[in-house]
Amino acid sequence: MRPLELHMKGKDERMASPAEHISLLDGKVSRLIMRLAIPSIIGLSINGLQQVVNAVFVGRLGPQAIAAVSIAFPFVVLLSAVGQGIGAGTASFVSRNLGAGNSLEASRGASLALALAPLIGLALTVTLLFSLRDALALLGASPTIMPAALHYASTLLVGYALTLLNMVNGSIVRAEGNTRFSMWTMITAFTLNALLDPVLIFTLDLGVRGAALATLLSQIVASSMYVVYFAKQRGIVRFRTSYITFSGDRVKQIAAVGAPVTINGILTAASFMLLYRAAATFGDNSVAAVGIAARLLTIGTFPIVGFCIGSQAVLGFSWGAQDFARLRKAASFMLSTVCAYSVIFSAVVVIFARPIVHLFSDSEDVAEIAGSTCIMFHLFFGLFGVQQVVITMLQSFGRARLSAVVCFARQGYLFVPAILLFPRIWGFTGLLVSQAVAELLAGLLAVFVAIKQFNNFKGMFLQAKAKCM
Repeated sequence: MRPLELHMKGKDERMASPAEHISLLDGKVSRLIMRLAIPSIIGLSINGLQQVVNAVFVGRLGPQAIAAVSIAFPFVVLLSAVGQGIGAGTASFVSRNLGAGNSLEASRGASLALALAPLIGLALTVTLLFSLRDALALLGASPTIMPAALHYASTLLVGYALTLLNMVNGSIVRAEGNTRFSMWTMITAFTLNALLDPVLIFTLDLGVRGAALATLLSQIVASSMYVVYFAKQRGIVRFRTSYITFSGDRVKQIAAVGAPVTINGILTAASFMLLYRAAATFGDNSVAAVGIAARLLTIGTFPIVGFCIGSQAVLGFSWGAQDFARLRKAASFMLSTVCAYSVIFSAVVVIFARPIVHLFSDSEDVAEIAGSTCIMFHLFFGLFGVQQVVITMLQSFGRARLSAVVCFARQGYLFVPAILLFPRIWGFTGLLVSQAVAELLAGLLAVFVAIKQFNNFKGMFLQAKAKCM
């Protein structure tokens, strides 16, 4: 009997039906990765499309409205970072334990994460609501932008605990191989959001608050779907209150992988803050233009992140099973796939920057600035795929420190000095150059780490082979 099947024999640990669950024991690695990754890509791309739809509708309200939503965007990134961190740590814990044949421990870790998520979400919500105006002012919100930014950010914060819980739910479901359910949950949420946007923004005349409210309502529906999923035991992992024990070792394992992801998200939010503060010195149109370029850049990352999230289960499972040949095949396939996409996306944005920008704003002044901003922001985006694959590999192996080094490069120790220095020297051009330089250097670092990891795979495979002889 195969390893995964051995620990699934108990009455309470029965396997999900084949229609819902994809076996992580599939012999063809590329086929397995695509079966897992495509639903994640679709789901997260839909999430990115949701950002586009919101921006397109809000853009019809004028430059100040799109600038207000852009100013509040770092809050979205910051809050998402917490969910991504808990989710990444939990997914790594779950997939490694499933690979090692310990589904009970995987369920205990998942139950602990699901118990912690809403508590952390509520604590952050209360903290940020009391300091919201000051935080938006720190981000560079002008008096003309502040009212709309407050309406948008405060409404999003009210539903943040649900959003955080949904992110952790999705990570657990994907880690056990059921990426399809996660995909349909996100598609459902997006469809509802897209239908509610015009009604709440224009028909009910709620403006930017309507866009945030549409997102909140869609998250409520997504939460309901995950509740049904776990209540009906459709997957491998079980959520039970009896499994919730605050074990120091479990928390440490989840936090070791998740903390670098969260810190990277915080750095990303801080980088957006510095970016918008730098842009604010050049006027509201510059803030709107940078917001469009940054949002488009974020949208471009969703398919890559989705692909890596879907593939993470294969990496973690193979690492837990000590199958290094399979691990090497999976990592090679991931690198070639995401690099091809990121290069194509970069080329499309650089070539068609102006018509793409006009989807977000009717203002010619904003479009003029946003066109060149989009080109510079996407100039070296082709290297982003390498960064994400390397980070995903290191997280899957539980290598927290090296993961942090790669994680923090792009929006942290490479970007921050550049954004603080270059605009002082070259003005708005320096702002654009800072993003491009950080992307280039972070990408080259990831390439170096990737080469080292592949050499390590070869050595570990030879050692494992020698032990079996």
